[in-house]
Amino acid sequence: MSTDTEQPPRTSLPGLAELVRHDLPASLVVFLVSLPLSIGIAVAAGAPVAAGLIAAVVGAVVAGLVGGSTLQVSGPTASLTVVVAESINQFGWAATCFITVAAGLLQIVFGLSRIARGALAIAPVVVHAMLAGIGIVIALQQVHVLLGGNSLSSSWDSLAGLPQELRSVHGGDLAVGLLVIVILVAWKRMPAPVRAVPGPLVAVVAATALALVLPVRVEHIVLNGSLLDELRLPELPHGSWATIALMAVTIALIASVETLLSAVAVDRIRQNASRRTDLDRELIGQGVANMVSGLIGGLPVAAVIVRSITNVKAGARTRASTMLCGLWVLLFSVALVGVVRQIPKAALAGLLIVVGIQLIKLAHVRRAQRTGDLIVYAATIIVVVFWNLLLGMLVGLALAFALLLWRVVRVSVNAEAVQPNRWRVTVDGTFTFLALPKLAAELARVPAGADVTLEMTVDFLDHAAYDAIEEWVAGQRAGGGTVEFVEMGSVRMEGATDGPPARGDSRLMLNEALAPWRRSGGDVDPIVAGVAAYHRSHAHVVRPHLDVLRDGQEPDSLFITCADSRIVPNVITNSGPGDLFTIRNIGNLVPADRQDFSMEAALIYALDKLAVRSVVVCGHSGCGAMAALHSELVTGSELDGWLANARPSLELYRLGHPVALAAAAAGFGPVDQLGMVNVAVQLETLYAHPVVRRGAVERGVVLSGLFFDIATARVIEVTVDGIAEIGDVGGRLQTVSAVLPV
Repeated sequence: MSTDTEQPPRTSLPGLAELVRHDLPASLVVFLVSLPLSIGIAVAAGAPVAAGLIAAVVGAVVAGLVGGSTLQVSGPTASLTVVVAESINQFGWAATCFITVAAGLLQIVFGLSRIARGALAIAPVVVHAMLAGIGIVIALQQVHVLLGGNSLSSSWDSLAGLPQELRSVHGGDLAVGLLVIVILVAWKRMPAPVRAVPGPLVAVVAATALALVLPVRVEHIVLNGSLLDELRLPELPHGSWATIALMAVTIALIASVETLLSAVAVDRIRQNASRRTDLDRELIGQGVANMVSGLIGGLPVAAVIVRSITNVKAGARTRASTMLCGLWVLLFSVALVGVVRQIPKAALAGLLIVVGIQLIKLAHVRRAQRTGDLIVYAATIIVVVFWNLLLGMLVGLALAFALLLWRVVRVSVNAEAVQPNRWRVTVDGTFTFLALPKLAAELARVPAGADVTLEMTVDFLDHAAYDAIEEWVAGQRAGGGTVEFVEMGSVRMEGATDGPPARGDSRLMLNEALAPWRRSGGDVDPIVAGVAAYHRSHAHVVRPHLDVLRDGQEPDSLFITCADSRIVPNVITNSGPGDLFTIRNIGNLVPADRQDFSMEAALIYALDKLAVRSVVVCGHSGCGAMAALHSELVTGSELDGWLANARPSLELYRLGHPVALAAAAAGFGPVDQLGMVNVAVQLETLYAHPVVRRGAVERGVVLSGLFFDIATARVIEVTVDGIAEIGDVGGRLQTVSAVLPV
């Protein structure tokens, strides 16, 4: 049975030309980045140097072959340094290899359980804080090595021992380590051709060369034989099996989370995104690699985002690049053991200090501050640095969950006097028993017998909150006051006790806003029901806007449109009460003979009395009047006489009016083409009207044409010679005045 993430079987290996052109160069670049970091991580963890090299080989070859990503590069990672060092201190190196095998087995179980995407639900702020805490621990430990001493087991010891270490600095080690730090910091500012060479490699080579010529002693790393000589079998650990299991779970979780985050990042930046990472298979591949690495004496492995992105940017196309990288590490470790022995410990310390500091991202700190998660970020770092990684992760997750719970369940309750003896109480948010103390405090401010408007915008209402509101309302009314409910949220008091409380549908408000456009069913008068809904939900919102209009109107536009029930002028123009002076008739017509007294009175009143600044004619698609005109339908009623006012529009349409041609080119049918031509003709008729023309000349009154396409809910601009899309500027409708002769 196939799934969405299964990859199609490959019928053959990648072509030799593609491998030589893309994958081979990319593998060499990744190898040069991976080699010094693998050695440095092993030294930082207190493991044998060979363990880092073994992990680099196994991670690249085994995870690259079995995993679900074609371009991820796995190996020893700085994020596991702290927990591995703690395991070595408690159980020894051979037992840590056994724990690595157990962690790999857990990862295989994770992959087979198909829970990979569930691991991505861990709050990003916790992951970022964990990495930052690991970076601080690494930097604190490696400062001692940089000064010529040994790394200490805890951050407390590292800080406490730093003054003593500063009094006994080894000049040679310090010079070598500082050289590495300077090169790595300056490397980002080098020209692009120079940066093509990996900075860590340049820094370590330069530091090794400096150590060879310095007149003082510099401590080097210890590698007793070739990589093959350092292979070791794991041993059963001695101690509490609960502690051992916890250590294995910690390694498995950290390695899995880092692998999945790396996979998501690689999928985002890779050029060919048609083959996404199979996350479950990737966890299985990582588990197999960790079991193999632990069985032969290697460090735990995970997908490393720095190496993976380097692989992608270097042009890798297939798994061959990842696997070749591991083979280069193996070849180097077997054939060039003498070169490895020349690397100074302080050089790796400088490298790891920079790597550790780079795990602290200022962008993550700023984001945590902006999103209100800074306390989670800071607490996680403190616990990781001064206690341990797993406890830090658990504390961070607990704080993140508590913060989320507080944000989700909190509610805003406010009571204020709006008029003498009239109060407004607002309840906004998730309304549960947790809000009852705040609710009681605010309701206590409302005098007995006062008239109250209770505005509720809630998305969840439990029975305790419902009972509290009901009891208070009953008491208020018993004291002679009134309580008017205004419920705008997706959950209402009505029906709150019909069943278990549930979160409301967030589309409820939208559904209510569109309800007038929908047919009503049943025996209830839709107008009466609509008025009731208006009073319950929206009247109080409209009321403040109407306060300034109670003594008169100052509309901005005269809006002439069709009487069709599907046209709602205020909706399609995003306008409100007092904005439009509207005239509606069949076909949005302006009789040229000026014999329609209703239209004449409206034009004179709008332009001379109200001094509107614009006049708009708006047609629409599927207009019945235009359809009757186009088919020259004769009804034998007064409708025929009215539609005679649109005969000039029909004649110009048949002559190929420019608006009709533009509408046809845009894919509109004959009736809609005629409707747009009719808008253009009504604009010209309006401009010929003496009242409108005087307003245009003396006050700059603008004439505009619109056409509402019902099928797409889009409004199109119509001028006397064409049509155009209307832009959205700052969320407001923008129209362009018609081009009319003066």
